Amino acid sequence: MKLRRKILFAIILLVFIPVILMGIVTYVNFSNAMEKKSSNFYWVSLLETDRKLKFALSEISSISNSAITQPVIQQSLKQSNFVLTYDRKQELNNLLINHPMITSFSLYSKDRLLYQYNAPMSFEEMKKQSWFHTMESAEGRPVWSGPGENGSALSGHPVLVQARVIKDYYSLEDIGYLVVNVKPDLLDQIFWEAATLKKGDILLVNKLGNIVFNKSGEHIGQRTEFPFLENDYAKEQNYYIDNYQGEKSLITFLPSHNKDWYLAAITPMNLISSESISIRNIAIILSTVSLLSAILFDRYFVRRLVYSINSAVNGMKRVKQGIFTPITTRYRADDESDFLIDGFNRMSTQINELIVQVQTEQGRKKEAEMKALMAQINPHFIYNSLESINSMAVLQGNKDISKMVISLGKLLRISISQNQELIPLQMEFEHVRHYLDIQKFRFEDEFSYIINLPEGLRTFMTQKLIVQPIVENALYHAIEPMEDPGIIEITAYEMGTDMIIIVKDNGPGFDLAKMMNLWDNVGGGQKKYSDSGVGLKNVHERLNIRFGSPYGLLVCSSPGFGSTIRIRIPKILP
Repeated sequence: MKLRRKILFAIILLVFIPVILMGIVTYVNFSNAMEKKSSNFYWVSLLETDRKLKFALSEISSISNSAITQPVIQQSLKQSNFVLTYDRKQELNNLLINHPMITSFSLYSKDRLLYQYNAPMSFEEMKKQSWFHTMESAEGRPVWSGPGENGSALSGHPVLVQARVIKDYYSLEDIGYLVVNVKPDLLDQIFWEAATLKKGDILLVNKLGNIVFNKSGEHIGQRTEFPFLENDYAKEQNYYIDNYQGEKSLITFLPSHNKDWYLAAITPMNLISSESISIRNIAIILSTVSLLSAILFDRYFVRRLVYSINSAVNGMKRVKQGIFTPITTRYRADDESDFLIDGFNRMSTQINELIVQVQTEQGRKKEAEMKALMAQINPHFIYNSLESINSMAVLQGNKDISKMVISLGKLLRISISQNQELIPLQMEFEHVRHYLDIQKFRFEDEFSYIINLPEGLRTFMTQKLIVQPIVENALYHAIEPMEDPGIIEITAYEMGTDMIIIVKDNGPGFDLAKMMNLWDNVGGGQKKYSDSGVGLKNVHERLNIRFGSPYGLLVCSSPGFGSTIRIRIPKILP
């Protein structure tokens, strides 16, 4: 991932996402707190409403309890020939119609209607009512049926009905029925005084889901589905969120003192969430501001910083390739990033100047070393002197002297050709051959030599005078101390893009200490050798200077097993 993306991702991760999470958590917690607060408010309101409802219904129940024990009702139901005179009817009316909320009542025997006040409902009609069987199973306890249960709300004349079985005062046998109709104003007054939030509603529902009554007066008698009305409903809390009349609402419920009724408070969720809108809007604004801040920060700071860093990285890559061009910047802010670019440019310029200076010095050093090496070889005038000696030897008929002089002349011809630094490998091997021929006159038959140069390598160019010093080492340190005849073997072969030259002898070999003396070309103990050649180290350094570190000498020797010296040079075409 690019640095700029990493920084932008870090900003989003550390700023934008925490702001969003903080807004979401705050909004959710505040919404939950509002839900719980609303539920607690309605819970208290429902408790107060149920208390008032119980008190109002108990007041009606007290009137009917007192009436059904009076002799006029007991006698009229127990005596089949009992006649209700005008006075007895007035007495019945005084027992039940003395409460302002009671509008009518009906008194039934076990098989017929005995008396009714403003409630013309026959015995057959009474038996068809939804509350009749409940009344019979209540064993004399009053049974209530609200406007939404008894169908009166749909007829346009809503009433609250109390129905109960009348028992014999002495034997407790069922002797009749009393049905009392109560004004719905009783419920209306109770529910109207119930505390609700704006647009909230309180419902009285039965176990079948019918709306018995509600504060708003809407949907009375309609059936709705409430989970808490189911028998297997597990009560975890007294409120939940569900759809009511097509609107998502908070529903708080409470079982009423009447086991057949429940009180439910309905609060639209948009009313509750309206309290959280400000929190939500603040969270959205903060998220938007943080996102814009991240974008602006990336645009006006991160972009310039990353550009400066990328410029420095690209400059370092160019330096790695040996290119020292200054870094140019489009943005200047006079901060640490600009100091980085300026410092890199100064460093790059200084390194370039140092490299040029070192290259110049190395060139001069190479030139001086090459001239010094060439100066170690016999001077040019010796070659002319040898030509004169050869002429004299020929005139006097000394062939051995003539052959030595000719070989020495050819040997020196390569040494004094200072204008030609690279020579063919064939010429280098020819130089070694002449050197060995001269040495054979000195050592006579004490050694022999073998030279193997493949035809394909003859024309490749090489640094001159790199094999002869190695052969000279072998003669003076390996062949000369030997009692038995020695052998020097010189072999060349190719290895990939390089050439390998092996100089091998069957001498006594040497240990590490002696090898270090030979390498440094000092302390050999033989003045004639230390003055005669250029040494192993000299050859290795010349190859290193010319071709680089992979090329040079590899010395292998062990006492009693001879010596092998490997020369590695590149294949260079003419």
